[in-house]
Amino acid sequence: MVVRPTAALLFLNDRRPEKAQFFKLNVIKSIFIMGNVPDLDEENEMTELRKRMSDAMVLRGLAKRTQESYLACVEALAKYYWRSPDTLDGEAIQSYLLYLITEKKLAYASVNQAACAFRFLFGTVLGRETAKFDIPMAKVPKRLPLVLSRDEVARLFAHCKTLRERTLLETVYAAGLRLSEVCALELSDIESAPDRMCIKVRQGKGGKDRYTLLSPRLLDSLRLYWRAFRPRRWVFPNRVGDGPIYDQTVQRLYGAVRDAARLPKGGGIHTLRHAFATHLLEAGVDIHTIQRLLGHGHVSTTMRYFHLAQSRLTDTTSPLELLTPP
Repeated sequence: MVVRPTAALLFLNDRRPEKAQFFKLNVIKSIFIMGNVPDLDEENEMTELRKRMSDAMVLRGLAKRTQESYLACVEALAKYYWRSPDTLDGEAIQSYLLYLITEKKLAYASVNQAACAFRFLFGTVLGRETAKFDIPMAKVPKRLPLVLSRDEVARLFAHCKTLRERTLLETVYAAGLRLSEVCALELSDIESAPDRMCIKVRQGKGGKDRYTLLSPRLLDSLRLYWRAFRPRRWVFPNRVGDGPIYDQTVQRLYGAVRDAARLPKGGGIHTLRHAFATHLLEAGVDIHTIQRLLGHGHVSTTMRYFHLAQSRLTDTTSPLELLTPP
């Protein structure tokens, strides 16, 4: 399929160069904001196709971050072709996915996220037959995540400059929280009664609630932190105090402390969640308990930590040692 700019964009070429460029940028921005080229007075309004997709995601209970990712993927598709996504066919979509892999050098996981967004748009929102609109999913290489040793985790905490930094990173590691979960953590989620000693994770991945560990040592850190900062609702609020801390802020915080401690790069703050699971497994905690603490829907997701637990690898005897010497 040969894709050409919309008639509106061709029309803009007739304007004076400086004005044409200004209007082109607005048109490109609004093609997925969305569909037809809007009037100047309406360029910031949500257009019909974007609203249909957004409403469909809300009705199906997709997480907010998933909604934002799907909309961003389809907006990027519209900008690439300079036309509304609902005018594209399967060949154009596959060409775009190939472009993401070969030209943009995106990871296969990112390409698959875009493919999922396109499947949702064309299959669920537009109701196109899957037989006529086949969007391939790339095979994602299976790589083991980076895991810090206990000594490296201790070194990370030692290089925190403030009590807030240390308490936040300790909370992620001690409870095995995801980035979004530690950001959304509220004071009421800390159940510190002697017969409870747990943290309630509200609406984690997949919209599921769960409970995870609250260690006495973490509780002491949280109490010290609360006495110093007196947060009112969120455990880690943003600077203004009217909402939770931003995930970008947490990632930058972790990156700065990691670099100061001269630890291996890669993985972001999620590395502490991997360390939580791996260190529990090395300590002898059974896999099903770790699965529940992490909030995994399937135990197969948790099983990969068997590959990361060094004690289980190094304590295994090689079959060569079992042979009888000649």
